[in-house]
Amino acid sequence: MRQQIFRTRITDLLGIRHPILCGGLGPGVSDAAYVASAVKAGGMGFIVSSGDPDWVEEQVRTCRATLGDLGFGVNIYISRFDEGIERARRLIPLLADNCVSCVETAGASPEPIIPALREAGIKIIHKVPAVKYARSAARLDIDGITVVGADCGGHPGVFMISTMVQTPIAAREIDLPLVVGGGIGTGSQLTAALAMGADAVVMGTRMLVADELWIHPSYKRFVAESDGTESVVVKKILRDHHRVLDNDSAKALIALEDRKVTDYEAYQPHMVGALARESYRTGDRSRGMLDFGPAAAFANSLQSVEAIFDDMLDDACAAMSRVSALTAWEPRAVAAAAGRQIRVD
Repeated sequence: MRQQIFRTRITDLLGIRHPILCGGLGPGVSDAAYVASAVKAGGMGFIVSSGDPDWVEEQVRTCRATLGDLGFGVNIYISRFDEGIERARRLIPLLADNCVSCVETAGASPEPIIPALREAGIKIIHKVPAVKYARSAARLDIDGITVVGADCGGHPGVFMISTMVQTPIAAREIDLPLVVGGGIGTGSQLTAALAMGADAVVMGTRMLVADELWIHPSYKRFVAESDGTESVVVKKILRDHHRVLDNDSAKALIALEDRKVTDYEAYQPHMVGALARESYRTGDRSRGMLDFGPAAAFANSLQSVEAIFDDMLDDACAAMSRVSALTAWEPRAVAAAAGRQIRVD
């Protein structure tokens, strides 16, 4: 694990060395091995809790056994339908029993489950797809907020505002520790996000080439060969925007949208989770809703999680050096021009 370069409110909050979080990558993808690798590399990962409850329990217990006293996270998607709050609430005893240190909540408001999470001593970071929602979430008793932009694989929200625009706005308006994501996969972007006021970045698609992920090697090789143009946003007519790989299932959904179909049941056969899991298992990427974003352009080879982190940190340092070399004034003059008082040794 690399020595710490950046100390932020998120690294302090989560007790991690680097301000790098690894997203869930879709139902059943982010498992114990992947999350433990992210933690051991100095970041934070989240086991995806949607799907088969027995699988979720196995992954949580395995991750705890693997990491010993180190903290790790769990993603809780709170559906607005199908008793989403109750399903999330039933999960909390498992998290408490295994000393899960933090959760990434998404979907509906986590407000109904916050008291139980607080009682269990679990940190709460709520993820939203726009600053508009971050303003509301900031009024809750949570520890941090993640804002993702239009480039994110998965659910970018209906406004489709870029991460580059949302980051400085969120940093200006939200007092809580801030994570940003969407199209991020390089250290220079990490440095830029921190410069704009964020406290960490979260990556999804960039991590699909990680050695520790269980998905088929041929799928990872496809990601490594991608140039970032392979994604498409579906379900816009349902106002449930979903950025996925442009495969046969995505094309079927687009055909329904082109016909102005608004019956959710017509879309369901192409969206069942079993299709995506089978694609990841076999490497046949033709079917299923496979979360996929343009940050695939940065995933040029199969690597361990730690190697991905190391490359990012090296690139972040290079970016800082570049900016420093471009600075025309002495540090005192820069500080004076910014209207700030800083200590210059």
